[in-house]
Parts: sequence; structure tokens; C-alpha cells
Amino acid sequence: MLTAREIGAKRATAARRRPAAGTEDASRAVLTALRRIIRATDLHSKQLTREVGLTTPQVVVLQAVRDLGEVTSGQLSRRVSLSQGTVTTILDRLESRGLVERYRNAADRRVVHSRLTRRGRAVLRRAPPLLHERFTEAFRRLSPVRQSRILTTLDEVAAMMGAAELDAAPLLDSQSPADRAD
Repeated sequence: MLTAREIGAKRATAARRRPAAGTEDASRAVLTALRRIIRATDLHSKQLTREVGLTTPQVVVLQAVRDLGEVTSGQLSRRVSLSQGTVTTILDRLESRGLVERYRNAADRRVVHSRLTRRGRAVLRRAPPLLHERFTEAFRRLSPVRQSRILTTLDEVAAMMGAAELDAAPLLDSQSPADRAD
């Protein structure tokens, strides 16, 4: 967790790197900042895979199973902002690795619940904090005005890149949506 002083120092360093507004180099500076974000996401994903052998979406689903208790895939899907099909595929992988177990509801056999196993709990204890959790904590410390400015700017950048209408979960993960269940 960064202290206020460390955040200030990082902002000052970033400000020194920024070219004067209106120069042609300003677009390069924005692209460089975006590349740093992408690189940080990629490095974190690799670290997570190396340390616990799971992808970011797999850890997020495990955390949700832990937090919600015995839960259906529909409830998980809503909690983690991933499609129910993606969540089901992730649960298949986690179950095959012994991290979750699934069982049918006694009252309604059509309903399938998932719960964490001891092995799943152990993996979560070893997992490093997720990158989006670190971001969320730092973002919450900003004033509402600053949060709004950042969101507006990022929405504009997304639109400039033709990505304004893309569906995306609030996870920082370097995998494509097709690879997320792996």
C-alpha cells in the first residue's frame, strides 16, 4: 500500500515525464502511460500464475465463493461481472483442481451450488493481492472530483481507441475474454 507521500512522489515523477500540452509528443506520452498500465497488468497476471497457478478471473471466482458461501453460478456471475457461461467454465476448472466442490440442492435438483474446499482456501491464502484491489484502494482515497475527472478522461480515451462500447468486467487481467476460463 502506497503512502500519501509515495503517491505524491509518483505524481511528481509522472508530471516531469509529461510533455507540454498541445505538442505532438503528448499523444506518445498518453500511449506510453497506457502501455505501462497494460504491462503492469501483464506482469501481475504472470506473477499470479507463477505463485498460485491461477488466472485473475479464477482467483476472483474463488474469492466470491469464499465470500458468498454456498452459491450458484448465477449468483457468482452477478457478483464477479462475468457471464454465467464463463463462470461455469471457470468452476469446471477449479473443481477439476480440487479447489471447489459442486453439489445439487436437495430441495431442487436443478440447482447446483459451489463451495470452497480446504485446498481452495489454502490457495487463496497464498494468493497475492489482485491488481484491481490495489487500484480500488488507492482510487477510494481520491476526492470525488478527482475520481470523476479520471473516469471522464478514461472514458474519452476508450472512445478514441474505439473501445467505448466494449463489454468489460472490472478486473485487471491480461487475458482475452476467450482465455479467461483457462
